[in-house]
Amino acid sequence: MTRTRAWLPPLLLMLAAAAILLAMGRPPICACGRVTLWVSSSTSPETSQMLADWYSASHIVHGLLFYAALWLVARRWPVERRFLVALAVEASWEIAENSPWIIDRYRSATTAIGYTGDSVLNSVSDIMMMGLGFLLARRLPLWAALLTVVVLELVPLAIIRDNLALNVIMLLHPVDAIRTWQAGA
Repeated sequence: MTRTRAWLPPLLLMLAAAAILLAMGRPPICACGRVTLWVSSSTSPETSQMLADWYSASHIVHGLLFYAALWLVARRWPVERRFLVALAVEASWEIAENSPWIIDRYRSATTAIGYTGDSVLNSVSDIMMMGLGFLLARRLPLWAALLTVVVLELVPLAIIRDNLALNVIMLLHPVDAIRTWQAGA
């Protein structure tokens, strides 16, 4: 498969995810009307609306973990197929994450009281961040991939008191002590 044809299925998958999110009523961009590269505050109304924010790190971690998981269970598959599976899982999560049920769960179980979901731009960027993580995992030696996961978990933990691990814990089984700590109390 040529390089151009190899990128067609991932592109179509991202476009399909964007179309579904738009059909769900997600805003294409921030309601503020502008697009920026980075939002530094985890509590800003622009978080999850722009191209990148502190939660982008968790999507890179998704890619590193998806690469590892698919290498374990499907290592005989061509890497392009594994990438497409990872992309489909991530796109599915972005759609689920922006459902009213998950948005309400974030509001009730975490400190994200004002969370309204992602813009389509942010969701597509998150899918691309996962792709970046997947491609990093493919290229990096194991020790460097593991170090990347640790850094991408510890830096947001230290700066915004949140990361992928805490996000999963708080969605599945909220812990009052974590919520209190995340709120800065």
